[in-house]
Amino acid sequence: MRVFIGYDARQPVAFNVLAHSIMSRASKPVSITRLDISQLPITRQGLTEFTFTRYLVPYLCNYEGVALFLDADMLCLTDISDLDLSEDQFQGNSLAVVKEGVERFEWPSMMLFNNPLCKSLTPEFIEQGAPQKLEWGKVAELPKDYNHIVPYSGKNPNAKIVHFTQGIPCFKETEDCEYSKQWRDELKESVSSCTWQDIMGKSVHKERMIKSA
Repeated sequence: MRVFIGYDARQPVAFNVLAHSIMSRASKPVSITRLDISQLPITRQGLTEFTFTRYLVPYLCNYEGVALFLDADMLCLTDISDLDLSEDQFQGNSLAVVKEGVERFEWPSMMLFNNPLCKSLTPEFIEQGAPQKLEWGKVAELPKDYNHIVPYSGKNPNAKIVHFTQGIPCFKETEDCEYSKQWRDELKESVSSCTWQDIMGKSVHKERMIKSA
């Protein structure tokens, strides 16, 4: 499963928490790529550094296979492998997004690309055109739980992917929003560690540490 996550250098914690939430729940290997604009063939930006880099996903996959894009301000609470569709399952559609309960401008925040049908998404078009209109392909629909917009979608205790569009819960302004506790729990887990003794206690390094002390 290939997953691409938008990245904004002003807020690396968002990427780190989302990536951890994906990997910790996946039942199959997941390849996660950080869309860092400093490493990519476009310079165009919007509200975030990844406003337009998201559309590079098919290009970065050589227009082969299927790949998922996610905004950085999300939290994955499901097995992302469930979205590992084959090209045939798209039934001729270029991409799939959540439409129900999601404003039209938010559709691109979570996109499952059928890369062979997205060849019009070249770096040149992304830099100068209007890829955000999604007029370059046919758009299929995914279940609403895969892009639960906090707070605009209403309460949903069964959300699979949570989208903190007003800001991730590290801010005072959003610290009490829906799913804020789950996000903070994920943050804590993503930077956790057992003790040095648990990992190194039976290694040759322990004896060397004792001798050098």
